Amino acid sequence: MMRTLPTLLYGSALYHLTLWGRRPRGLALRLPEAWPGDRDVGLALQSGVFRFLGESVESRTPPWRAERPAAWLADLHRFGWLADLAAAEGAAAARAWTAEWVAQFDIYEPLAWRADVIGDRLFAWLEHFDLIAGGDSEADDAWRRVLIDCFARQARHLARVAGREGTGLARLRALRGLVAAAAALDSERRLIRALRRLLREIEAQILPDGGHRCRSPKAQLVALHVFVDARAVLAAADYEVPAALQQAIDRTAPLLRFFRHGDGRFALFNGAVEEDAALIERVLARSDAKGRAPASAPYLGFERQQAGGTVILVDCGKPPAEGFAAEAHAGTLAFEMSHARERIIVNCGAHPGSNAGWRAATRASAAHSTLVVADTNSTEIRADGGLGPGPETVTCERVEEDGSQLVAASHDGYRRNFGLTHARQLFLAAGGEDLRGEDRLTGEAGRGFAIRFHLHPMVDAALLAEGNAVLLRLPGGMGWRLRAEGAVLSLGESIYLGAGAPRKTQQVVLDGHVGTNGAVVRWALRRESKAAAE
Repeated sequence: MMRTLPTLLYGSALYHLTLWGRRPRGLALRLPEAWPGDRDVGLALQSGVFRFLGESVESRTPPWRAERPAAWLADLHRFGWLADLAAAEGAAAARAWTAEWVAQFDIYEPLAWRADVIGDRLFAWLEHFDLIAGGDSEADDAWRRVLIDCFARQARHLARVAGREGTGLARLRALRGLVAAAAALDSERRLIRALRRLLREIEAQILPDGGHRCRSPKAQLVALHVFVDARAVLAAADYEVPAALQQAIDRTAPLLRFFRHGDGRFALFNGAVEEDAALIERVLARSDAKGRAPASAPYLGFERQQAGGTVILVDCGKPPAEGFAAEAHAGTLAFEMSHARERIIVNCGAHPGSNAGWRAATRASAAHSTLVVADTNSTEIRADGGLGPGPETVTCERVEEDGSQLVAASHDGYRRNFGLTHARQLFLAAGGEDLRGEDRLTGEAGRGFAIRFHLHPMVDAALLAEGNAVLLRLPGGMGWRLRAEGAVLSLGESIYLGAGAPRKTQQVVLDGHVGTNGAVVRWALRRESKAAAE
């Protein structure tokens, strides 16, 4: 019953009256540069195809109330697609659809008026105001007044709820919109208040090493995007940028670089997909932050090994805390590996849609390149999507000598259920052509385990005759040989969602059992000469 009270209040005629105030004469701010959209997406929208989170709906106009998951509808109501229409010369559709939204949703509706959705929508309207506001006719003048009044009412509601609704990235997105709206409505008092809220969230959400508490490349991108946008608003309003905001940009940008493989795209941890390399590069370019990717992110709980064109990223941290774990995966001690622009060892990625089965499968430990005991997640993933018990202690040490790099980490996520601790060592030689690994289980005997190496779909794998090695052939002709001892090696099927749609691929699996003295599996992945690979 208590959950419905805000909805009843905000949806009442009396509350709607409280959102009316002095009519703004106009918007006092124009952003000098909008983020570019996708022309093909804009053309598809105008042809009646609305696609979000991997699911499409065909409709002549935006299907505001389609029978789709809340996340799908939220993306529609955010108006991020205005950038795509702008790229596809879709001004007429942009104005018409915005007017349609105002006619239907000028009064509070729970999803359309959710704080993060309003925040994104107000920012999009401000970015593309000239696109949606019309020309110089009397009818256009009347429409502009309606649009600005609606903008102001949403801003007033957002000021009341931005600090209470949502957590994590959702709150950052709401506060970005609040900062933009306050500047656009020329209210210095509200702008100061909005900035204070944003700076408090930055302090709460950004770790000392610059990582976002969600522990995800995707979250890192969104956070930096928000901070860069907030700074752009202040610059356009000729308002001093707080030192804490600039410092947040300078700290988060290197961690965004940290999560990139040689192809410029993301490693697949905690809900991330590869993402568009051009988008990542644009956000980094606008950040104007020159810091290089660090080797270690100790507060975030990740390590990066890099040598001779080889990049390895390892999850060596605890799962995110409550409030930041909605997209978190059970991938402790998982790693990914690439060489030059070619990915070799990967995690399966994240399903973009709302299918609960797919989401649970891709969040599972078995969908990651790590060790799994008794086909059980190292961190419990609850039916409601939250995280249950997981590792209480995760350790990590790093040693570098003459260009070689050793990462040694452990976690006790299997202690509660099986009395076991998993330790993993990854040694990358200075030339980047020799990776040696060791996985060790200590504790109670009797349980089976599997060490998984999920392969990128472009990698061709062949089990060699001796049975303890696999030859991995990359698209560019390079070969890598994976050998193992202490477990039974086999090839199996896997799935890859890093680029969005599911793609079939393979995985190397090392199966074993924990004995009275525990279990130790040693493996090595070495680059072959081209002749040997052939």
